[in-house]
Amino acid sequence: MRCAAILFSVLWAFAAVGASADEKMKLPVSASSKTLGYSPLWVAAKQGFFDRQGLDIQPVLVQGADKSLMALVGGSVVISGAAADAPIGAVEHGIDLVSIGGVINGLTHMIMGGKNYKTYEDLRGATLGSSGLTSGTALVLRRVLKAKGLEYPRDYKLINVGGSAASFAALASGQIAASIIAVPLSFEAAELGFNAIGKAADVIPNFQLTVLTARRAWAEANRPLVVRFMKAMALSMRWLGENKRAAIEFLTREMKLKPAHAEKGWQYYVENRIWHPDADINIEGMKVVILIQAEQGQIKGPLPGPAKYVDQSYLKEALKELGK
Repeated sequence: MRCAAILFSVLWAFAAVGASADEKMKLPVSASSKTLGYSPLWVAAKQGFFDRQGLDIQPVLVQGADKSLMALVGGSVVISGAAADAPIGAVEHGIDLVSIGGVINGLTHMIMGGKNYKTYEDLRGATLGSSGLTSGTALVLRRVLKAKGLEYPRDYKLINVGGSAASFAALASGQIAASIIAVPLSFEAAELGFNAIGKAADVIPNFQLTVLTARRAWAEANRPLVVRFMKAMALSMRWLGENKRAAIEFLTREMKLKPAHAEKGWQYYVENRIWHPDADINIEGMKVVILIQAEQGQIKGPLPGPAKYVDQSYLKEALKELGK
């Protein structure tokens, strides 16, 4: 697989050298979820921001951060949108990846309980659901519950039921007592009578949930393409924040949301800067992700800074070309 990845990088490097800025370059890009938070990737594709940068990109849904990362490492895609802890773990295992921009720059999740579960203390001894057990929002849930006096696995059971939509379904069916569910599904759950026990952001105010990641060697060999990609992402983020009615209509249609939920979700993301207007990474939030990974034993030795995993130079170049 390593040889194939090296060959893939070399071929891309030659393609980039031979391409002019106005040629359409087909770039395979993945997202680990097609939800409200990931919508900037679909905005960039559907609203023509990739196209105007000479890029032919239709995001490919590769469910789960681990599978999205495998697609990146194996060369099936060249940029991956997925949970920030996944590339950190890969770098610690010797895979030379780098995060170049942010997608979801904070936590929108609520701890939603079944109708008999109204407080954190009510969850003692209960079975909870999350996406995975040892990464992403599962670690967020565990950290929030620990802050509220509940230790895993001593005080509750945790099962993998999937992301917010699957967690909501498991909650509604009574399979689990509570779960961590993102906006806007948390709004829908509350409307149906489920209890909002608490907000993850109240315990973890800074957190980089998802990032855009590439193989470092490929990104450097194809810097002009990566800069164009980041220009499109920055313009996508700005469009979302500056065009409320059009953005809500897009979210309703593309993300299959009810108009009221699309509006409430848009409001929450914009007001809390969950989508950074420049597609940048929340560095303070990245530090929290690194700390949690170290606490889980995924990082050995002294705690590294974000520069080990993040390269903002592509975005800085993109913003300079955009006149910012």
